[in-house]
Amino acid sequence: MGAKGWCLLLCLALSGGAADTERQWRAVDVVLDCFLVEEGKYRGGFVSDKNVVKALLVLRQVPVLDDGSLEGFTDFQVSTLAKDNPLVTFEASVNLVQIPHAKALLHADCSEKEVTCDISRYFLQARQEATFETAAWFLTNMQVSGGGPSVSIVMKTLGDAENRAVSPSKLDLPLGPQGTVLTTVEFQVTTHTPSLNFLLGSSASLHCGFSMAPGLDLTKVEWRLQHKGNGQLVYSWTTGQGQAKRQGATLDPEQLLMAGDASLNLPSLTLKDEGAYICQITTSLFQAQQIINLHVQASPKVRLSLVKEALAPTLICNIAGYYPLDVTVTWTREELGGAPVPVSEASFSSLRQSPEGTYSISSFLKAEPGPAGATYTCQVTHISLEEPIKTSTWAAPPEQRTMTFGVLFASSLFLLTLLYLGLQRWQATSSKVCQDSKAPWVVTVLPQSKKKE
Repeated sequence: MGAKGWCLLLCLALSGGAADTERQWRAVDVVLDCFLVEEGKYRGGFVSDKNVVKALLVLRQVPVLDDGSLEGFTDFQVSTLAKDNPLVTFEASVNLVQIPHAKALLHADCSEKEVTCDISRYFLQARQEATFETAAWFLTNMQVSGGGPSVSIVMKTLGDAENRAVSPSKLDLPLGPQGTVLTTVEFQVTTHTPSLNFLLGSSASLHCGFSMAPGLDLTKVEWRLQHKGNGQLVYSWTTGQGQAKRQGATLDPEQLLMAGDASLNLPSLTLKDEGAYICQITTSLFQAQQIINLHVQASPKVRLSLVKEALAPTLICNIAGYYPLDVTVTWTREELGGAPVPVSEASFSSLRQSPEGTYSISSFLKAEPGPAGATYTCQVTHISLEEPIKTSTWAAPPEQRTMTFGVLFASSLFLLTLLYLGLQRWQATSSKVCQDSKAPWVVTVLPQSKKKE
């Protein structure tokens, strides 16, 4: 019985568990179907179907928070595997490190999700002379589908050279008494948010956590951004000193050292912050990483207007300031008392891009309101929106437009007439004033009064 059969039994146990039992921690076995990259075929080339073999990974006694649904659940028995089973089976002890998100791995099949699991040989950064000849290391990457958590672990084989045997995949590994590869997990790096969506101008926190076996020392943490073929360092921490290459980027050193939390905080997101962020954790012996894809989005602003109403009414729907590029614009026409009817004769302007990188476009539609008029609606759908934006306007029937035009024309003509008459009167008054100014001046000399003697 492989991992699928074991998960089926687990699902049955979960469905029959009591829901009101007090929550407590319980150690359970997590069994995963994996692919093992064969030694010597992966280095220097690409992985293909011929480079990998099927394998089984059993994480032994992983602590899981139980609400009572695990009652009746038993540990995985290697003896249930068929004797002629060609699978390479890895048994991994988790006594030295924490395995986060174990519950998501355990319940993946019951939640109709899949776990991608890949195992490959891992070569040490620093050679340990005492154990180099008797131990091998493996890197296992586990990813829950549907945006679930991602976990990477480094496993060290147990056993000595005298018990070394040839496994079905022709890997020279020490096998346990039951023909399995016995290992212990010594290092893990995880993220519970492999993919994130944030709005332009907001702040983002990119989760990255780790734990390591006693005796290992944290030496370096690096956050790098890869986007459209370009890479750059965002933040680095080395032996107690942090340095931000992106303005405002922070990492809490206390949480880093005390809780194994290397999460990166980015304020005031711009479109330049979009891309794949690589969280790389380096210890005195191991190095592992997680990739978090950050998508920056900007919601569109929609404005609907009706122009040239008197002659040829045209509707203009302006969609501005959105990102990413893909946007859907649809039109509907609704007469009084009727149902909305899709309209497909719309045209579009050329695409415009602002200096900050957002896009804008306009959609044009010739209005045909009919004898009773109609309501036109422009609907915009974009990935940044929880639901489409709808904006509507009323297009008057031709009679109302003609009447409106006549009223406007008559009013304009009346005002022009008043203006003309007023101008004529002003000119006549000005001419009379000028004629009066040309009349001869008459000087009147008044007799002087006699002085009294």
